[in-house]
Formats: sequence, C-alpha cells, structure tokens
Amino acid sequence: MVETHVAAILDAPTASVSPTEARALCEQMARTHYENFTVTSWLVPRSMRSHVAALYAYCRTVDDIGDEAPGDRIELLNQYEAELERAFTGTPGHPVLVALQETIRRFDLPREPFARLIEANRIDQRVCRYANYEDLLRYCVHSANPVGRLFLMLFGYRDEERFALSDATCTALQLTNFWQDIGRDRNAGRVYLPQDELAAFGVADEDLDADRASVELRRLVCFEVDRTRRLFSEGSRLIDSVRGRLRVDLSLFTRGGLAILDAIERQGHDTLVRRPTLGRSEKVGLLVSSLLSSRWRRKL
Repeated sequence: MVETHVAAILDAPTASVSPTEARALCEQMARTHYENFTVTSWLVPRSMRSHVAALYAYCRTVDDIGDEAPGDRIELLNQYEAELERAFTGTPGHPVLVALQETIRRFDLPREPFARLIEANRIDQRVCRYANYEDLLRYCVHSANPVGRLFLMLFGYRDEERFALSDATCTALQLTNFWQDIGRDRNAGRVYLPQDELAAFGVADEDLDADRASVELRRLVCFEVDRTRRLFSEGSRLIDSVRGRLRVDLSLFTRGGLAILDAIERQGHDTLVRRPTLGRSEKVGLLVSSLLSSRWRRKL
C-alpha cells in the first residue's frame, strides 16, 4: 500500500482518476488497514461514509509517507502538500486528494488542520526525542488534534469548547499509541518518552533496548498511563455534547484507548516484551457497551 501511495504522488501531474474511483480507493483503505477499530463501520451514517473514509485515507497516507516511504520523505511530504494545495485551489492528481476535494468543498473544511498533519510527519524526520512533556504535547497539536477537529467539522460542530475536549481525547489517543509502541518506536530511532522524565525515573537508553522493561521503565510507563487516563477523562465530556451515532463513535474511541491502557497495566507496564492490542472479542465488547450506554440512548 505504501508503494502505491508513493507512486501516486510521483505520478500526480499526469494521473487520471475519476472521483468515483478515488472514493472507492479511500473506502478500501479504511476497511483494510490495521487499526484498533474500523473507522467506516455501520455506526457512521451511509451518507457520511465516503467522507469519513476520505479523511481517514488522507491521514493514513500522510503517516505512511512519514513512517515507511523509501527515499527522501521530506520531499515526498512537500509533494503531497502541493497536492493538498491543489485540492483547495485547483485539480489534484493524487487519488486520495481527488476524493478529499469533494469533502473539503461540501463541508467547507479549512486547510490548516490538513497541513498540520503533514508538518507532524516532517517533524518526525527531524526530531527523534522530546525534551519534556510540554514539547510532546506541542507535537500532538500537529499529529493528533487536527484529526478530531476535522471529524467534528464533518458532523457540523465547530465551536472552540468542543474542539478543546476533542484535543484532550486525541492527545490521549496519540500518547496511548506511544506507550503501546515504545519498543517499535525505539527500533525506528524514535523515543517519545520525555527526556527529563526518563532521567527523573532513572531510565537509561540501554533499558529501551532490552527485551523486557526494567523496574525503572515500568514505573515511568505507569506514570504516563495514569496521566493519559486523566486526559481521556477530561475529553470524555465531549460525548455528552454531541448527537446521534457520533456519540457511539466517540465513546468507542475513548473506551478503546482506555482498554489499551488497561492492557498495558495488565502486562506490568512492560511494552517491550510485547505490544498490547485488543482482540476481536474485546472490540465487540466495547462496541456493545458503547451501544448500551445510557447516556448515548438518552440523547438519540
């Protein structure tokens, strides 16, 4: 899939794809790419599925370029940003941007959140460590928070109060992914645990390269997990402020993130020994509990 993305970027000036074909590609990406939850399930109204898929495909493609594309990733990101600009001002060639252009126009979406996601991946090419938690939060402003804001805009919400709650949830989801992937990120040359906190808990680089987490690293991850849970709690107030099936989607993502944190805790806060994930039965259980939630039923 990554090679397809890169080829499409390089071929953008001469590429020819119909909006229907572009939407089909985005929907296929949303159905088949690994995630904790399928983003275009039946919970999303049918009329919205192609737009949610286009947004997802854009985010997924940007991340795949930044994480896995061969060659000069900065240049590829620059090319993708030029395609983004054409989606707002002209005729894009990349199929994901062809599909996204319709969504941008229909919902009057701003350019800045999309550009922030590209910048987050540029940051990943330049920065492999973060001095403190505040620096990590600033990264999340680019890497995670724009997704939640764009998602809310698709459903007609544009107020700063809901945006702030969404930011808390999206930052918590991003941090959860970091604590879930400490070993994987280290192998890729990235450390998202803040440097001052590594030092404060007595965690050395050698601890991050081990097959199992040291006592010091476990304590630090426990600290991070507890702090991330508080962010989820703060952001959960967003669920009560929206209508219809969107309540279930937001509940599901929050519960899913918390379930990953619970999985991290169950394995002793050691994510070097294995990457904690959710099994199918756990996902189904979260979905059912979200559907049966009294606060979702109350505001349908």
